[in-house]
Amino acid sequence: MNIKRKQLKIEDVLFNTFNAAFMLVLAIVTLYPFINTIAVSFNDGLDTIRGGIYLWPRIFSLQNYKAVFFSGTVYNAFFVSIARTVLSTVLNLFLTTMLSYTLSRKEYVLRKPITIICVLTMYFNAGLIPNYFLIKGLGLLNNFWVYVIPTLISAFNMVVIRTYICSIPESLIESARIDGAGDFRIFLKVIFPLCKPCLATIALFVAVGSWNAWFDTFIYCSSKQELSTLQYELMKLLSSTSNANANPAMAAGVGANSQASSSLVTPLSIRAAITIVAAMPIIVVYPFLQKYFIVGLNVGSVKE
Repeated sequence: MNIKRKQLKIEDVLFNTFNAAFMLVLAIVTLYPFINTIAVSFNDGLDTIRGGIYLWPRIFSLQNYKAVFFSGTVYNAFFVSIARTVLSTVLNLFLTTMLSYTLSRKEYVLRKPITIICVLTMYFNAGLIPNYFLIKGLGLLNNFWVYVIPTLISAFNMVVIRTYICSIPESLIESARIDGAGDFRIFLKVIFPLCKPCLATIALFVAVGSWNAWFDTFIYCSSKQELSTLQYELMKLLSSTSNANANPAMAAGVGANSQASSSLVTPLSIRAAITIVAAMPIIVVYPFLQKYFIVGLNVGSVKE
């Protein structure tokens, strides 16, 4: 028995050592690109061209971030991006969950045909030109709601949420019906709260997709500056810096002295600053949603 116990202890030590070393290497590989991007974003633009920047900026500078926020349009675009992200996420979650609950009910005779129609939209798309004429026919060109209305329902999210709803014990719904609750009240008081873990994950996907979107702005709202989003403005900024090694028009705080040459930004440095600016809001929101990813709230709600 003592020999077996020693063998088990040795195996445990070896496993824990290997596991810790593997996770440490994985953490370094995962975090290094992000830390390196932060270091490059805070480094002087011209010095960045030399390379050799790893975990810490060699010549600390805020010129890259000044160049990003140099234009006043960035601030308005920031609020537009926040508004479209919040509205798209909230409405998509509520309406998609409502549709998912309807299609999960066995007594609904049209649930299979409607489900098939929704799933088909995941595989077949009319294309960009027909979609443009559809948006134009709906009067959504140069309209803020072009960011929200096309994203109200997601077929993929519907399938995920419907599968999750089907895992909720039917006895919860039956007990609510016995108490006199209707379908809409059951949806609001029973289904929606129990779907929080699933909805938190879906919310992160929808929010990230909406926050990072810029192509719809380019197609539908490029002629209206007040509807420009942050990602679109950053894309234009990055495109303008890519035309040359340095763009004097984008230099922040450039004076008439010899320091002007050191305050220019380069495509590599401005790209790093843009990446950090674009990713930071999602990084701030993610910790508040992470706790819902592990366990569902319906665990242990019914004892049978």
